[in-house]
Amino acid sequence: MILAIVVLLAILLVIGFTVLGASVRVLREYERGVVFRLGRVMNLRGPGLILLVPTIDRMVRVSLRTVTLTVPPQEVITRDNIPVRVTAVAYYRVVDPNKAVNAVENFHHATLQISQTTLRSVLGGADLDHLLGERESLNESLQQVIDAQTEPWGIKVTTVEIKDVEIPERMQHAIARQAEAERERRAKIINAEGEAQAATRLADAAEIIGRNPTTLQLRYLQTLREIGATQNSTVVFPMPIDLVKPVLDAIQSGHASPPASQTPAVEAPPANGALEPGESRALAPGPDAADDGVSSAPESAPVDRQDQK
Repeated sequence: MILAIVVLLAILLVIGFTVLGASVRVLREYERGVVFRLGRVMNLRGPGLILLVPTIDRMVRVSLRTVTLTVPPQEVITRDNIPVRVTAVAYYRVVDPNKAVNAVENFHHATLQISQTTLRSVLGGADLDHLLGERESLNESLQQVIDAQTEPWGIKVTTVEIKDVEIPERMQHAIARQAEAERERRAKIINAEGEAQAATRLADAAEIIGRNPTTLQLRYLQTLREIGATQNSTVVFPMPIDLVKPVLDAIQSGHASPPASQTPAVEAPPANGALEPGESRALAPGPDAADDGVSSAPESAPVDRQDQK
């Protein structure tokens, strides 16, 4: 009899501890409990010690911490028909545990799926240049679209970031050539702007030097000093054009032809064909020698006829 009573008490203690363990719950600070009593939603519980009615109440734990959701790589075709592979990450948290449990079956899986579809739809309407250069605006668009769709579930999407954009290798080479051409264009523009500014400054300097000729001489001396500072075998000495111009004018005037009044007159030859003193003339073969077929003798040496004194 005593043994039976001890066994009964032991059974009652086990049942009591089991019931107590089933009716007592401890929720952490970041957790909330959604309690169902006979299938109906009760008031939100937590944090701390929670007492439930055994076999009548059922509780679902919901974490309020921010969850990092990694979106798998998505194959996206941009608006300019370029295939890219995009990876993104989203951050969300539960703001209404009752809606997160009752409005959707699995809020984590649902948020992941809606993030993937939104990523493909939003990035598919953007150009490749916009996708690579303006990620902040695309991140804001993704966050707004996903948050608007998850709000009825009690989910708040705080941030969406595009992690990586993979483009084909051929397109990478094209983008590299485009970037190189753009840098060359900028370099040429900057060089042209520098030349324009230098020309403006040189014009101002020329105006200042023109008002004070001594400044030009000082500039010549400064140039000689700069040339002498380097180990050069050739020394260039700048000469002012005002000093060189008179020399050039004198050389040009020396090579000019004399006036017509100073040119000596040339005497005309005598009309009768007489020889003047000191002149000579070669004798040509006569017409009879040509008619007889006899070859003409070689021309005789010129004979000088001088008047006998």
